[in-house]
Amino acid sequence: MRARQLEVFTAVMRAGTVTGAARLLNISQPALSQILIHTEAQLGFALFDREKGRLRPTPEAFELYPEAERLFAGLEGLRRKTSDLRLGRAGLVRIAASPPPGMSLLPRALKAFRSEHPNVVLRTHVAPLAAMVDLLRTGDASMALALDDDLPPDIAVENIGTTSFCCLLPEGHGLTGAQEVGFSDLEDETIISYRSQTRPHDELDMALRRRGGSFAPQIEIDSSISAAGFVRAGLGVALVDALLPWAQFPGIVALPLRDAPGLPVSLLTARDKSLSRAEEAMRKLLHATPLVET
Repeated sequence: MRARQLEVFTAVMRAGTVTGAARLLNISQPALSQILIHTEAQLGFALFDREKGRLRPTPEAFELYPEAERLFAGLEGLRRKTSDLRLGRAGLVRIAASPPPGMSLLPRALKAFRSEHPNVVLRTHVAPLAAMVDLLRTGDASMALALDDDLPPDIAVENIGTTSFCCLLPEGHGLTGAQEVGFSDLEDETIISYRSQTRPHDELDMALRRRGGSFAPQIEIDSSISAAGFVRAGLGVALVDALLPWAQFPGIVALPLRDAPGLPVSLLTARDKSLSRAEEAMRKLLHATPLVET
């Protein structure tokens, strides 16, 4: 049986009449009757005896019906799945992020996405930039959020927005009462910040070089989130991105950094890989989600 013949057979078995089956399938009675006659001709035996406008299943029909119902249910499931995929209602979204957007922008975007696409599986990775590039290249992530826009040629970059820098101080520090902190306020402090050859370090270094100095933190970090524990332990003050929700971390105070440079927030994808409908919906939602919660 072909798929359409299977539909007609199970509909007639359920409804008991051509009229009822045609109504179930939203087709005309003559069209349904022709499909049924053609099906029986192909099978080489009758499925129904015709009696006064009603169809009485033959023993062969009763024997076929359980298997036909199983196949029809699978066919219906396949149709629902393809419809969901077409509309972006099902599938898999694989997204990576560095900790700052992974703890700020991404959770809010995923919450909005989840309300619109509850059946889509979300697979997330929190990783440094080099690892995210590898994930994109291997297909383990379809998109990534990073604080950089200078990527290899095979990685496409879309600007999501721009964040800045802030200064993390331990509670009770003499500067915590200020509205903001400048570079000159930190000359006698032990500075905790990004290691060299990273985009945040380069931006801070260029900002200081314009003032005749250079940026050389005494304690280097790979990820800004690690600075919270160091500051709380009294190791120094930290210059880090302003995107992470620092107010959630006890024992530290985050103040804006005066005259701070900008830091790009970018959406990365692999140029040689296309996005699914669900992933495309996620991409559009990431562009529409504000960097800062309002």
